[in-house]
Amino acid sequence: MAKAVLTISSKNYGAWALRGWLLAKFAGLEFTEKVIPPDDPAMKAEMLLLSSSMLVPSLQHGNVKVWDTLAIAEYLNEIKPKAQLLPADIKVRAHCRAVCGEMHSGFASLRAALPMNIKAHFSNFKVWSRAQADIDRVVEIWRECLGAYGGPYLFGKQLSVADAMYAPVVTRFLTYDVGLDKVCAAYCKRVMELPAMKEWVAAARKEPDDIDELDAEF
Repeated sequence: MAKAVLTISSKNYGAWALRGWLLAKFAGLEFTEKVIPPDDPAMKAEMLLLSSSMLVPSLQHGNVKVWDTLAIAEYLNEIKPKAQLLPADIKVRAHCRAVCGEMHSGFASLRAALPMNIKAHFSNFKVWSRAQADIDRVVEIWRECLGAYGGPYLFGKQLSVADAMYAPVVTRFLTYDVGLDKVCAAYCKRVMELPAMKEWVAAARKEPDDIDELDAEF
């Protein structure tokens, strides 16, 4: 099968792009990147939630094209089963899918109030109440998973779809100086120390400082 092509957007602002990219990395898939400039009109419309074109992330693998992050995750789990992106145990796998689905469709207030911006840092950032409720729920999920499966990652020793789904939240917590307990702070540190995350962050820091009319991808 031909080498895969993953279409992504800005590495500084692109939360969904990061999720898809990490999934491919965790799966061990060889791929090349196709980056759509964030000032492209279609991309800007999608990132501002004015379009449902689903441009990023999008995976072209031979004659297979998959978009939507969860669909990419399921596809990669099928073609790269040894990577164990989804846990083998049916009960644990259901739990993993549930917390990933919650991230995929929820946390609107968190996305709006704390947009992804890897290069920025806002100390003592004031979080409004609805966003704080989302933060509290994320922390609850992390504690539950780390406690149930023993870490170091959300579903045990193996990186999973869940870690990719919540990685942009880790960057948001660091950007906006969100206070965390020791367990969750340690998890954030582990995620940021992943070679794939270091590679992404290094590339993000090389991007232009500003994107006209756009601060972040939700």
